[in-house]
Amino acid sequence: MLSWGGAYERAQQAALFAPYTAATGRPVAVEQYDGGLDELRRAVADGEVPWDLIDMTRSEAMAACEQGLLEPLSSSLLAPAPDGTPAEEDFLPDAFGRCAITHSVFATVVAYRTDAFPGRRPTVIGDLFDQRRFPGPRALQDTPAVNLEWALLSYRVPLEELYRLLSTRRGLDLALERLDELEEIQWWEAGDTPPRLLAEGKVVMASGYNGRFFDAMVNRGAPIAILWDGQVQEHETWVIPRGSPHPEAAREFLRFATTTERLADLARHIPYGPARRSAAVRVTTHAETGVDMRLHIPTHPLNAERALVKDETWYARTLARIQALFRDWRKSRESREPE
Repeated sequence: MLSWGGAYERAQQAALFAPYTAATGRPVAVEQYDGGLDELRRAVADGEVPWDLIDMTRSEAMAACEQGLLEPLSSSLLAPAPDGTPAEEDFLPDAFGRCAITHSVFATVVAYRTDAFPGRRPTVIGDLFDQRRFPGPRALQDTPAVNLEWALLSYRVPLEELYRLLSTRRGLDLALERLDELEEIQWWEAGDTPPRLLAEGKVVMASGYNGRFFDAMVNRGAPIAILWDGQVQEHETWVIPRGSPHPEAAREFLRFATTTERLADLARHIPYGPARRSAAVRVTTHAETGVDMRLHIPTHPLNAERALVKDETWYARTLARIQALFRDWRKSRESREPE
C-alpha cells in the first residue's frame, strides 16, 4: 500500500487498516509518498511494482490511467449501501473513473496563525497575496496546481472563468506574476510540513490539506485557523498499479475500505467528505475529542460557499506542460533572489 503518511495515514490506520486486519487476519503494510507519478512510472517500466494499492489524487490517477500505469477498475466490486442501494447510486455521480474509485473529497486551503495579524484576519483568498496588510512569509506547495488558481482569484477572476483563462498564455503569465509578487515563499512537498511551519512560527500563512490543519488545531492545539474562501476541492481515489503482485487482495481491501461504515468512520478521524451519500449522513463527532466533524468537512455548505472544484480533466491533459512552465518560473525566481 502506498499512502500519504502523517495525520491522514493515522486516520486510515484507525478506520481502515486495523479493522481490515481484525476482520481478515491480513496485515496492511504501508509506505509513504508525496504524490507524483515518477516512482510508479519507473516501477511499471522495470516490471517490479512493490505495491498492490495506491491512494492517489484523481487528477494524477487520470494521467496515470492514460499512460497505462493502472489496472482497470469496475464499480461492480463495491458493496451496496446498508439499505441495499447499489453502489452506483450511492456514490457521488463522478466517483468512478476507468482506473480509479473516489473514496473521499478533500480540500487544499490556506491557514494562518491567529496571533499574526492583531485586529484583523484574512477573509478572502486574495489576502494570501496582500503582504502589506498581512505581512510575513508564506508556505506554498511546490506545484502549479492550486497556486495558479488562487493567483487568478486574487485578480477577482470569476470561478467559472479560471480554467478558460489558465488555458491561455496571458492567464498563465498573470498567475505567475502574482506569485512573483510574494516576497518570501517556503516551498513544501510533504503534507505535514505546512502545519508544522505555522505552529513553529516560521510562516504566517500556508497552503495545505484541510485535514492536516484540523489535526494541528484540534489534536495539538496549534494557534491556527483555516481560511475557507477559495478552497480547492479534489477527489482522493484508490487505484491498483499495473503489475500489482496481489491484485485480488487489493480489490478485496478496496471493497472493505469503501463500505458505508468504513468511510463514515474515516471522516470521524479526519475531516474529508465521504464519497458515498449513505456515509456522509453518518458523519458525527471526532472519534477522540467530540468535535462536530460536519463543520470541518470541505463540502459543508458554510465552508463551500466559495469553493472551487479542481478541474482534474484539465490537469490530466496539461500536467506535463504546466509543471514544466512552473519549474522554469521557479528557477527564474531563484536566480533573482539575493544569495
